[in-house]
Amino acid sequence: MAELARTNRSRVKRLPKRGGYDFETVAAILDAGFLCHVGYVIEGDPYVTPTSYWREGDHVYWHGSSVSRMLRTLEAGTQACLTVAHIDGLVLARSGFHHSINYRSVMLFGRAHVVESPVDKERALQNFVERLYPGRWSELRPVTRKELNATTVLHMKIDEGAAKVRTGPPIDDAEDYDLPIWAGVVPVRMRVEPPVPDERLKAGVPVPEYLSDLAHVGLKR
Repeated sequence: MAELARTNRSRVKRLPKRGGYDFETVAAILDAGFLCHVGYVIEGDPYVTPTSYWREGDHVYWHGSSVSRMLRTLEAGTQACLTVAHIDGLVLARSGFHHSINYRSVMLFGRAHVVESPVDKERALQNFVERLYPGRWSELRPVTRKELNATTVLHMKIDEGAAKVRTGPPIDDAEDYDLPIWAGVVPVRMRVEPPVPDERLKAGVPVPEYLSDLAHVGLKR
């Protein structure tokens, strides 16, 4: 897929030069995180639910309890708006008006579909775990049929939406550059701390090597 569809609802209207529709840019932003917000409407009222997600090819997946109101609403065909955002820096300008934030974001639109087959559902959940912790699935006890029945997995095609990105220094009014006011960017990064073992962890179980580097999901030590 070269580009996402540009529709009236997905086209970036405010500061359109920051918008992007190429699939590679959208996929890279999605792959740099694991928490999204899903918007939908129930009986005329808007809701936005934070949840974990992962990407497989040209589809984005998320999951939850089979009795989740959000999932049951979306599997019935309600339109969804899924957003992901990463903060990269605080941008301080010489005026309050021009202060900003450096960020990478994606907004996707579409209808979600249920992963029906238990085999496909388990494979999707395996991909989710492996996305965060490569190699962990093989260490875990096998998932049970009861657990699969209690879990709903949805997927939505990545074919309508846009990325929006801001980078770089503050952009001030020309006459403000001579003011003796500090301006610049304060970089912001999400980082991981050393693992804290479960107090009931069996003695002698080492920390898995895959927890030493989570850079593949945008996390830093």
